[in-house]
Amino acid sequence: MRKGGVLAALAGLALLACATPGPTDLEVRDRATVNSVIVWSPAASAATWDAGAADRSIVGMPILIKDNIETADMPTTAGSLALVNNAPGRDAPLVARLRAAGAVIAGKANLSEWANFRGANSVSGWSAVGGQTRNPHALDRNPCGSSSGSAAAVAAGLVPAAIGTETNGSIVCPAAANGVVGFKPTVGLVSRTHIIPISESQDTAGPITRTVEDAALILSVMAGTDPADPATAEADARRTDYRAALDAGSLAGVRIGVARFASGYHGGTDAVFEAALADLRAAGAELVEITEGPEMGPIGRAQFTVLLTELKAGLNAYLASTDPVQTPTRTLADLIAFNEATPRELALFGQEYFVQAEATGGLDDPDYIEARDTARRLAGPEGIDRLLAEHDVIALVAPTGGPAWPTDPVMADRFLGSASTLAAVAGYPHLTVPMGFVHGLPVGLSIFGARWDDARILSLGYAYEQQSGAFRAPAFLDSVNDNEAIAPLLRPAAFR
Repeated sequence: MRKGGVLAALAGLALLACATPGPTDLEVRDRATVNSVIVWSPAASAATWDAGAADRSIVGMPILIKDNIETADMPTTAGSLALVNNAPGRDAPLVARLRAAGAVIAGKANLSEWANFRGANSVSGWSAVGGQTRNPHALDRNPCGSSSGSAAAVAAGLVPAAIGTETNGSIVCPAAANGVVGFKPTVGLVSRTHIIPISESQDTAGPITRTVEDAALILSVMAGTDPADPATAEADARRTDYRAALDAGSLAGVRIGVARFASGYHGGTDAVFEAALADLRAAGAELVEITEGPEMGPIGRAQFTVLLTELKAGLNAYLASTDPVQTPTRTLADLIAFNEATPRELALFGQEYFVQAEATGGLDDPDYIEARDTARRLAGPEGIDRLLAEHDVIALVAPTGGPAWPTDPVMADRFLGSASTLAAVAGYPHLTVPMGFVHGLPVGLSIFGARWDDARILSLGYAYEQQSGAFRAPAFLDSVNDNEAIAPLLRPAAFR
């Protein structure tokens, strides 16, 4: 179905102002298009929010929550059938902060199951509970992950905002692939309590929105110290009013590093990136070419050891905190056995990472401690920090990733490359902003920098956003092959 058809008409009912449609209407629209939400809250029908209000605030804003973050009124499943009855009856602190500020928790967003760290050759956007989330720009394309439903729902106009989580790329990749804004804060700025974990070292939650302003507005509410999460000890001292700190002129006269080492994997994306660099120059930035970055192999190997070890410790602790009647799987070993006994769980891909994690030696293992320290040092002080200092720049920019690949449950994901790893492993802030399109598929501009420099990264992204105006609502094509620029090329040439 091409643009102008029923799906496009459904998409036109954008939920950015006036009253939110009832949950039934939302569910119908979602199922007909992107399949981004596991469960809608009845409270969504009462949500009102005016995106154009002069006194714009979070009051009344409907916000979806990724379904690995606990909410008191809905189950939290991580997309797994093992947790389908997991209803702890408590809000994660970040959710409590949103509610206290007047936000309406609209529902739980689908995700790549277990935040995309169950097994190799996964299908991003799929979970056994929620099924497959689709990309609203072309429904046969993948939404990336693991915050797949969060990004697809925002792009589709079902809600103005959603909360995702990231360990490495799980906010910025789906945000870029769906053509919206995604912000991964400095690890420790936002509480992780009552979020189903992968990595104590790298996990964080962050906003996914259509504008940088809304991301800043939401972060201002989410950020803060949580006594139950020691990583957030500095958060109260570091947090600020991120929306008030936005400055459309913040690119003027500043030096920005162009991280060429994080590009080059897709020609169409590189061409859009060059146009984005022209926009940065037009906004007054001085661009500094950086062709050599940190060697990624050692960082990746150390990170993998960290993630496997911390996954086992974190999941065992989380599962032990749940109600044993609701959640009989009490350990990672139980979870592995559950998956082996549940055909739907392993029908598309395996659980190699779970099995490897179960074999790790624990948080006292010297190999883990060495890997953790190595990963942090190579990505942070000897990675981002060194690049900023050596080139005298305040931030780095790169393409976030390539355009969305076709969703293929047989051949799995076709991931080309990403700018996410350095900021993810270092725990530093990373923003993606729409920068343009490759044959109708959106790609994003990544802006990342030093630890606790969240306000400046958001402001630079805001200035770029105002200059570029690259956001475009999705077309809800059945296939990218229906794109008016692509379709003629798929037919035989007319020589006579």
